[in-house]
Amino acid sequence: MPDLASDSQGLHVLGVSGSLHENSRSALVLELFLRHAAERGAQTRLLDLRAVELPLYRPNREPPSAAEERMFQDMLWAESVVLASPDYHGSMSGALKNFLDYNWEECAGKLFGYICSSHEKGLTVMDQMRTVVRQCYGWSLPYGLSFHGSSDLDAAGAIVNARIDARLRMMARDLVTYGTLLHGQFTADLTGAETSTFAAAYRE
Repeated sequence: MPDLASDSQGLHVLGVSGSLHENSRSALVLELFLRHAAERGAQTRLLDLRAVELPLYRPNREPPSAAEERMFQDMLWAESVVLASPDYHGSMSGALKNFLDYNWEECAGKLFGYICSSHEKGLTVMDQMRTVVRQCYGWSLPYGLSFHGSSDLDAAGAIVNARIDARLRMMARDLVTYGTLLHGQFTADLTGAETSTFAAAYRE
């Protein structure tokens, strides 16, 4: 059941970094995205899987670890989510897939955005992330952000490609704008009496 607890101080945007690389460029770009989202009025959090170190997902394992509790609390807090991953053989990282394996109802009704560090276009990576989110009844932005670490970022992690910077800012604007609309409607559907909505399945 999605958590309805929220406030009026801006959309809750959670960034999930799926790279375990010590100098992850996708994590750097995700942090930039969260700053742009905050400038648009969002409240933001970063869930860096390098630090959380989720155990491999096993259904019905009890009790949950501290890492699992942290992840669940972040997902309950989130009203919109951005997933960032390197391109590993045309797919998302194993760490990010493991994170997604833990979540189902926590994704419902939330808008997701996608960031991919790729030597190509990252299309298959983002398509696979979208597939998982769709199966969990989440929404997705119709586009994502793919960048090439060595040519689009400098040694300090700053974006040097103006097109990438513009797209990152656009995605932050769209995620906050449309995420707020979708969250508001989903919340209204959860608390309402309308039966002809998929949100009815998540009522207690």
